Amino acid sequence: MSKQFTTAKLITTLFIAAGMLSACDPPAKKTADADSSKADTGKKVKFLSQPLISTIYTADPSAHVFNGKIYIYPSHDINAGIPENDNGDHFAMKDYHILSMDSIGGKVTDNGVGFDIKDIPWAGRQLWAPDAAYKNGTYYLYFPVKDKKDVFHIGVATSASPVGPFKAEPEPIAGSYSIDPAVFTDTDGKTYMYFGGIWGGQLQRWSTGKYEADGSKTDSKQEDAPAISCRVALLKPDMKSFDGAVKDVVILDSLGKPLLTKDHDRRFFEGSWMHKYNGKYYFTYSTGDTHLLCYAIGDKPLGPFTYKGVFMKPVQGWTTHHSIIEIKGKWYIFYHDTQISGKTHLRNVKVTELQHNADGSIKLIDPFL
Repeated sequence: MSKQFTTAKLITTLFIAAGMLSACDPPAKKTADADSSKADTGKKVKFLSQPLISTIYTADPSAHVFNGKIYIYPSHDINAGIPENDNGDHFAMKDYHILSMDSIGGKVTDNGVGFDIKDIPWAGRQLWAPDAAYKNGTYYLYFPVKDKKDVFHIGVATSASPVGPFKAEPEPIAGSYSIDPAVFTDTDGKTYMYFGGIWGGQLQRWSTGKYEADGSKTDSKQEDAPAISCRVALLKPDMKSFDGAVKDVVILDSLGKPLLTKDHDRRFFEGSWMHKYNGKYYFTYSTGDTHLLCYAIGDKPLGPFTYKGVFMKPVQGWTTHHSIIEIKGKWYIFYHDTQISGKTHLRNVKVTELQHNADGSIKLIDPFL
Protein backbone atom coordinates (compact mmCIF):
# COMPACT_ATOMS: atom_id res chain seq x y z
CA MET A 1 0.00 0.00 0.00
CA SER A 2 1.38 3.43 -0.94
CA LYS A 3 2.24 6.12 1.58
CA GLN A 4 -0.25 8.41 -0.14
CA PHE A 5 -3.10 5.93 0.28
CA THR A 6 -2.21 5.40 3.95
CA THR A 7 -2.27 9.17 4.45
CA ALA A 8 -5.64 9.43 2.74
CA LYS A 9 -7.05 6.73 4.99
CA LEU A 10 -5.71 8.61 8.03
CA ILE A 11 -7.33 11.86 6.86
CA THR A 12 -10.65 10.07 6.44
CA THR A 13 -10.32 8.69 9.96
CA LEU A 14 -9.68 12.20 11.27
CA PHE A 15 -12.77 13.49 9.48
CA ILE A 16 -14.83 10.79 11.16
CA ALA A 17 -13.35 11.64 14.54
CA ALA A 18 -14.21 15.30 13.99
CA GLY A 19 -17.81 14.43 13.30
CA MET A 20 -17.62 15.41 9.65
CA LEU A 21 -18.66 12.04 8.31
CA SER A 22 -21.71 10.01 9.16
CA ALA A 23 -23.46 6.93 7.85
CA CYS A 24 -26.67 7.37 5.90
CA ASP A 25 -29.34 4.86 4.89
CA PRO A 26 -31.41 5.82 3.04
CA PRO A 27 -29.79 9.09 1.88
CA ALA A 28 -33.10 10.94 1.60
CA LYS A 29 -33.38 10.96 5.40
CA LYS A 30 -30.26 13.06 5.83
CA THR A 31 -30.13 16.83 5.63
CA ALA A 32 -27.66 18.10 3.05
CA ASP A 33 -26.95 21.54 4.50
CA ALA A 34 -25.34 20.70 7.81
CA ASP A 35 -22.10 22.35 8.85
CA SER A 36 -19.01 20.17 8.60
CA SER A 37 -15.63 20.38 10.29
CA LYS A 38 -12.23 20.33 8.65
CA ALA A 39 -10.02 18.02 10.69
CA ASP A 40 -6.85 20.02 10.10
CA THR A 41 -8.18 23.29 11.54
CA GLY A 42 -11.19 22.30 13.61
CA LYS A 43 -13.09 25.23 12.05
CA LYS A 44 -16.68 24.93 11.01
CA VAL A 45 -17.12 25.16 7.25
CA LYS A 46 -19.89 24.65 4.76
CA PHE A 47 -19.81 22.87 1.45
CA LEU A 48 -19.59 25.08 -1.62
CA SER A 49 -22.46 23.22 -3.31
CA GLN A 50 -25.24 20.88 -2.25
CA PRO A 51 -26.06 17.41 -3.65
CA LEU A 52 -28.21 17.46 -6.77
CA ILE A 53 -30.12 14.40 -5.64
CA SER A 54 -30.41 12.61 -2.31
CA THR A 55 -32.75 9.68 -3.00
CA ILE A 56 -29.93 7.52 -4.38
CA TYR A 57 -26.15 7.67 -4.25
CA THR A 58 -24.52 8.99 -7.41
CA ALA A 59 -20.92 9.66 -8.49
CA ASP A 60 -18.66 10.32 -11.50
CA PRO A 61 -21.12 12.69 -13.22
CA SER A 62 -20.68 13.02 -16.98
CA ALA A 63 -22.82 16.00 -17.95
CA HIS A 64 -23.90 17.02 -21.47
CA VAL A 65 -26.23 19.54 -23.05
CA PHE A 66 -28.55 17.88 -25.56
CA ASN A 67 -31.18 20.06 -27.28
CA GLY A 68 -30.71 22.78 -24.68
CA LYS A 69 -31.30 20.49 -21.70
CA ILE A 70 -28.72 19.14 -19.25
CA TYR A 71 -28.38 15.37 -18.92
CA ILE A 72 -26.14 13.79 -16.31
CA TYR A 73 -24.80 10.24 -16.64
CA PRO A 74 -23.44 9.23 -13.22
CA SER A 75 -22.36 6.01 -11.60
CA HIS A 76 -24.96 4.60 -9.22
CA ASP A 77 -23.26 3.80 -5.93
CA ILE A 78 -24.66 1.00 -3.80
CA ASN A 79 -23.71 -0.56 -0.49
CA ALA A 80 -22.73 -4.08 -1.56
CA GLY A 81 -21.11 -4.97 1.77
CA ILE A 82 -17.68 -5.45 0.20
CA PRO A 83 -14.68 -4.34 2.30
CA GLU A 84 -12.73 -1.36 0.97
CA ASN A 85 -9.46 -2.18 -0.81
CA ASP A 86 -6.94 -0.66 -3.24
CA ASN A 87 -8.54 -2.45 -6.22
CA GLY A 88 -11.85 -0.69 -5.64
CA ASP A 89 -13.88 -3.87 -5.19
CA HIS A 90 -16.22 -1.92 -2.90
CA PHE A 91 -17.35 0.08 -5.95
CA ALA A 92 -19.77 -2.65 -7.04
CA MET A 93 -22.20 -0.63 -9.20
CA LYS A 94 -24.76 -2.47 -11.33
CA ASP A 95 -26.81 0.11 -13.24
CA TYR A 96 -27.10 3.76 -14.28
CA HIS A 97 -29.81 6.23 -13.33
CA ILE A 98 -29.83 9.13 -15.81
CA LEU A 99 -30.54 12.57 -14.36
CA SER A 100 -31.78 15.66 -16.18
CA MET A 101 -32.39 19.33 -15.46
CA ASP A 102 -33.65 22.25 -17.55
CA SER A 103 -31.18 24.70 -16.05
CA ILE A 104 -28.46 25.02 -13.44
CA GLY A 105 -30.19 25.39 -10.10
CA GLY A 106 -33.42 23.99 -11.46
CA LYS A 107 -35.29 20.83 -10.56
CA VAL A 108 -33.32 17.61 -11.01
CA THR A 109 -35.24 14.64 -12.41
CA ASP A 110 -34.20 11.05 -11.83
CA ASN A 111 -35.31 9.33 -15.02
CA GLY A 112 -34.81 5.90 -13.48
CA VAL A 113 -32.62 3.05 -14.67
CA GLY A 114 -31.53 3.66 -18.23
CA PHE A 115 -29.07 0.79 -18.41
CA ASP A 116 -28.36 -2.34 -16.35
CA ILE A 117 -25.37 -4.68 -16.15
CA LYS A 118 -27.64 -7.68 -16.71
CA ASP A 119 -28.26 -6.41 -20.25
CA ILE A 120 -24.56 -6.54 -21.21
CA PRO A 121 -23.84 -9.95 -22.79
CA TRP A 122 -20.11 -9.93 -22.00
CA ALA A 123 -20.19 -8.30 -18.55
CA GLY A 124 -18.96 -9.75 -15.30
CA ARG A 125 -19.06 -7.09 -12.56
CA GLN A 126 -18.47 -3.44 -11.62
CA LEU A 127 -20.25 -1.02 -13.96
CA TRP A 128 -18.08 2.06 -13.41
CA ALA A 129 -18.10 5.70 -14.60
CA PRO A 130 -19.87 6.20 -17.97
CA ASP A 131 -20.09 8.92 -20.60
CA ALA A 132 -22.50 9.74 -23.41
CA ALA A 133 -22.63 11.34 -26.86
CA TYR A 134 -25.15 12.19 -29.57
CA LYS A 135 -24.91 11.90 -33.35
CA ASN A 136 -27.40 11.67 -36.21
CA GLY A 137 -30.45 10.99 -34.06
CA THR A 138 -28.83 8.38 -31.83
CA TYR A 139 -27.58 8.65 -28.25
CA TYR A 140 -24.51 6.64 -27.33
CA LEU A 141 -23.69 5.46 -23.82
CA TYR A 142 -20.09 4.41 -23.18
CA PHE A 143 -19.43 2.25 -20.14
CA PRO A 144 -16.50 0.42 -18.50
CA VAL A 145 -17.23 -2.95 -16.95
CA LYS A 146 -15.17 -6.01 -16.09
CA ASP A 147 -15.65 -8.98 -18.37
CA LYS A 148 -16.15 -12.52 -17.11
CA LYS A 149 -12.37 -12.82 -16.62
CA ASP A 150 -12.32 -9.71 -14.42
CA VAL A 151 -10.68 -7.48 -17.04
CA PHE A 152 -12.03 -3.99 -17.69
CA HIS A 153 -13.10 -3.07 -21.22
CA ILE A 154 -15.30 -0.31 -22.59
CA GLY A 155 -18.62 -1.02 -24.24
CA VAL A 156 -21.19 1.08 -26.07
CA ALA A 157 -24.98 1.07 -25.99
CA THR A 158 -27.46 3.06 -28.05
CA SER A 159 -30.89 4.63 -27.65
CA ALA A 160 -33.26 6.99 -29.46
CA SER A 161 -33.68 8.88 -26.17
CA PRO A 162 -31.04 10.58 -23.99
CA VAL A 163 -32.51 8.83 -20.94
CA GLY A 164 -32.64 5.38 -22.48
CA PRO A 165 -33.31 2.56 -22.26
CA PHE A 166 -29.97 1.80 -23.91
CA LYS A 167 -29.21 -1.42 -25.79
CA ALA A 168 -25.65 -2.72 -25.55
CA GLU A 169 -23.57 -3.96 -28.44
CA PRO A 170 -22.79 -7.68 -28.10
CA GLU A 171 -19.03 -7.13 -27.61
CA PRO A 172 -16.82 -4.40 -26.09
CA ILE A 173 -15.20 -1.86 -28.39
CA ALA A 174 -12.28 -3.60 -30.09
CA GLY A 175 -8.98 -2.32 -28.70
CA SER A 176 -10.56 -0.78 -25.61
CA TYR A 177 -9.48 -1.44 -22.04
CA SER A 178 -9.38 0.11 -18.58
CA ILE A 179 -11.98 2.64 -17.36
CA ASP A 180 -13.42 6.18 -17.45
CA PRO A 181 -14.38 6.84 -21.07
CA ALA A 182 -14.76 10.56 -21.85
CA VAL A 183 -16.08 11.34 -25.32
CA PHE A 184 -15.41 14.71 -26.98
CA THR A 185 -16.74 15.91 -30.34
CA ASP A 186 -14.69 18.72 -31.83
CA THR A 187 -16.05 21.62 -33.88
CA ASP A 188 -14.99 19.81 -37.07
CA GLY A 189 -17.31 16.91 -36.23
CA LYS A 190 -14.58 14.43 -35.30
CA THR A 191 -15.14 12.51 -32.08
CA TYR A 192 -12.47 11.25 -29.69
CA MET A 193 -12.55 8.96 -26.67
CA TYR A 194 -10.17 9.55 -23.78
CA PHE A 195 -9.96 6.64 -21.35
CA GLY A 196 -7.94 4.88 -18.67
CA GLY A 197 -7.16 4.79 -14.97
CA ILE A 198 -4.33 3.25 -12.97
CA TRP A 199 -4.57 1.11 -9.82
CA GLY A 200 -8.02 -0.54 -9.81
CA GLY A 201 -8.59 0.75 -13.34
CA GLN A 202 -5.91 -1.68 -14.58
CA LEU A 203 -4.26 0.72 -17.06
CA GLN A 204 -0.79 -0.18 -15.72
CA ARG A 205 -1.36 -3.79 -16.83
CA TRP A 206 -1.56 -2.83 -20.52
CA SER A 207 1.97 -1.48 -20.98
CA THR A 208 2.83 -4.14 -23.56
CA GLY A 209 -0.43 -3.83 -25.46
CA LYS A 210 -1.72 -7.04 -23.89
CA TYR A 211 -3.30 -7.53 -20.49
CA GLU A 212 -0.86 -8.75 -17.83
CA ALA A 213 -2.94 -10.50 -15.17
CA ASP A 214 -0.02 -10.58 -12.73
CA GLY A 215 1.05 -7.01 -13.43
CA SER A 216 1.43 -4.12 -11.00
CA LYS A 217 -1.51 -3.23 -8.76
CA THR A 218 -0.58 0.46 -8.73
CA ASP A 219 1.52 2.09 -11.46
CA SER A 220 4.65 1.32 -13.48
CA LYS A 221 6.80 1.33 -10.30
CA GLN A 222 9.44 3.22 -12.29
CA GLU A 223 9.56 6.42 -10.27
CA ASP A 224 11.88 8.39 -12.56
CA ALA A 225 10.28 7.28 -15.82
CA PRO A 226 7.44 9.12 -17.60
CA ALA A 227 4.17 8.41 -15.84
CA ILE A 228 1.58 6.06 -17.33
CA SER A 229 -0.66 8.16 -19.52
CA CYS A 230 -4.33 8.38 -20.34
CA ARG A 231 -5.25 6.93 -23.74
CA VAL A 232 -7.08 8.56 -26.65
CA ALA A 233 -8.61 7.17 -29.83
CA LEU A 234 -10.49 8.68 -32.74
CA LEU A 235 -13.95 7.18 -33.13
CA LYS A 236 -15.28 6.09 -36.49
CA PRO A 237 -18.44 7.80 -37.80
CA ASP A 238 -20.50 4.87 -36.46
CA MET A 239 -19.42 5.95 -32.93
CA LYS A 240 -19.00 2.28 -32.01
CA SER A 241 -15.39 1.57 -32.95
CA PHE A 242 -11.92 3.11 -32.98
CA ASP A 243 -10.57 4.64 -36.18
CA GLY A 244 -6.87 3.80 -36.03
CA ALA A 245 -4.46 3.13 -33.22
CA VAL A 246 -4.92 4.04 -29.57
CA LYS A 247 -2.46 6.79 -28.59
CA ASP A 248 -0.98 8.10 -25.35
CA VAL A 249 -2.11 11.47 -24.01
CA VAL A 250 1.25 13.13 -23.36
CA ILE A 251 1.34 15.66 -20.51
CA LEU A 252 4.44 17.85 -20.42
CA ASP A 253 5.85 20.17 -17.77
CA SER A 254 6.79 23.79 -18.48
CA LEU A 255 10.16 22.63 -19.84
CA GLY A 256 8.55 20.27 -22.33
CA LYS A 257 9.40 17.10 -20.42
CA PRO A 258 6.83 14.37 -19.62
CA LEU A 259 5.51 14.23 -16.07
CA LEU A 260 7.13 11.42 -14.07
CA THR A 261 5.66 8.50 -12.13
CA LYS A 262 6.83 9.95 -8.81
CA ASP A 263 5.05 13.25 -9.46
CA HIS A 264 1.83 12.28 -7.67
CA ASP A 265 0.62 15.88 -7.43
CA ARG A 266 0.58 16.35 -11.22
CA ARG A 267 0.58 13.02 -13.07
CA PHE A 268 -2.57 11.44 -14.49
CA PHE A 269 -4.41 8.84 -12.39
CA GLU A 270 -8.00 8.62 -13.75
CA GLY A 271 -11.17 10.56 -14.57
CA SER A 272 -10.19 12.50 -17.72
CA TRP A 273 -12.34 15.08 -19.50
CA MET A 274 -11.89 17.34 -22.50
CA HIS A 275 -13.36 20.76 -23.24
CA LYS A 276 -12.45 23.42 -25.77
CA TYR A 277 -12.16 27.09 -24.85
CA ASN A 278 -11.01 29.94 -27.11
CA GLY A 279 -9.54 27.49 -29.59
CA LYS A 280 -7.48 25.63 -26.98
CA TYR A 281 -7.99 22.06 -25.78
CA TYR A 282 -8.24 21.59 -22.03
CA PHE A 283 -7.39 18.09 -20.82
CA THR A 284 -8.56 17.76 -17.21
CA TYR A 285 -8.06 14.80 -14.89
CA SER A 286 -7.74 13.48 -11.34
CA THR A 287 -4.44 12.76 -9.61
CA GLY A 288 -6.16 10.00 -7.61
CA ASP A 289 -4.18 9.32 -4.46
CA THR A 290 -3.40 13.04 -4.00
CA HIS A 291 -7.04 13.98 -4.67
CA LEU A 292 -6.49 16.96 -6.99
CA LEU A 293 -8.19 17.96 -10.22
CA CYS A 294 -5.59 19.28 -12.65
CA TYR A 295 -5.55 20.67 -16.17
CA ALA A 296 -3.21 20.78 -19.13
CA ILE A 297 -3.66 22.76 -22.34
CA GLY A 298 -2.87 21.83 -25.94
CA ASP A 299 -3.36 23.04 -29.51
CA LYS A 300 -4.78 19.75 -30.80
CA PRO A 301 -7.25 17.20 -29.39
CA LEU A 302 -4.56 14.51 -29.48
CA GLY A 303 -2.07 16.70 -27.63
CA PRO A 304 0.58 17.03 -26.43
CA PHE A 305 -0.72 19.01 -23.46
CA THR A 306 1.26 21.30 -21.18
CA TYR A 307 0.47 21.05 -17.46
CA LYS A 308 -0.97 24.29 -16.10
CA GLY A 309 -2.06 23.59 -12.55
CA VAL A 310 -4.70 22.51 -10.07
CA PHE A 311 -8.21 23.82 -10.65
CA MET A 312 -10.07 22.05 -7.83
CA LYS A 313 -8.89 21.26 -4.33
CA PRO A 314 -9.67 17.87 -2.72
CA VAL A 315 -13.29 17.09 -1.98
CA GLN A 316 -14.54 15.14 1.03
CA GLY A 317 -13.95 11.47 0.27
CA TRP A 318 -11.11 9.54 -1.36
CA THR A 319 -12.18 9.80 -5.01
CA THR A 320 -12.69 12.81 -7.25
CA HIS A 321 -14.23 12.73 -10.73
CA HIS A 322 -15.72 15.50 -12.86
CA SER A 323 -17.13 16.79 -16.12
CA ILE A 324 -17.34 20.30 -17.58
CA ILE A 325 -20.06 21.86 -19.75
CA GLU A 326 -21.01 25.25 -21.17
CA ILE A 327 -24.61 26.43 -21.14
CA LYS A 328 -26.06 29.89 -21.68
CA GLY A 329 -22.61 31.46 -21.87
CA LYS A 330 -21.35 30.06 -18.56
CA TRP A 331 -19.19 27.08 -17.71
CA TYR A 332 -19.92 24.56 -14.96
CA ILE A 333 -18.14 21.63 -13.33
CA PHE A 334 -20.06 18.59 -12.16
CA TYR A 335 -18.28 16.58 -9.46
CA HIS A 336 -18.97 14.42 -6.42
CA ASP A 337 -18.14 14.11 -2.74
CA THR A 338 -19.42 12.17 0.27
CA GLN A 339 -21.39 14.88 2.06
CA ILE A 340 -24.51 12.74 2.54
CA SER A 341 -23.03 9.41 3.61
CA GLY A 342 -19.47 10.08 4.73
CA LYS A 343 -18.46 6.83 3.01
CA THR A 344 -16.07 6.80 0.09
CA HIS A 345 -18.18 4.36 -1.95
CA LEU A 346 -21.51 6.15 -1.34
CA ARG A 347 -21.21 9.50 -3.04
CA ASN A 348 -23.40 12.38 -4.22
CA VAL A 349 -23.08 14.53 -7.35
CA LYS A 350 -22.85 18.33 -7.29
CA VAL A 351 -22.35 21.28 -9.63
CA THR A 352 -20.68 24.67 -9.35
CA GLU A 353 -19.56 27.36 -11.75
CA LEU A 354 -16.16 27.07 -13.44
CA GLN A 355 -14.41 30.25 -14.53
CA HIS A 356 -11.70 30.79 -17.12
CA ASN A 357 -9.43 33.74 -16.37
CA ALA A 358 -8.48 36.31 -19.00
CA ASP A 359 -5.15 34.56 -19.61
CA GLY A 360 -6.86 31.20 -20.26
CA SER A 361 -6.10 29.70 -16.86
CA ILE A 362 -8.89 28.19 -14.74
CA LYS A 363 -9.82 29.83 -11.46
CA LEU A 364 -9.08 27.55 -8.49
CA ILE A 365 -12.19 26.00 -6.92
CA ASP A 366 -12.38 25.17 -3.22
CA PRO A 367 -15.23 22.67 -2.56
CA PHE A 368 -15.63 24.16 0.93
CA LEU A 369 -16.68 27.69 1.85
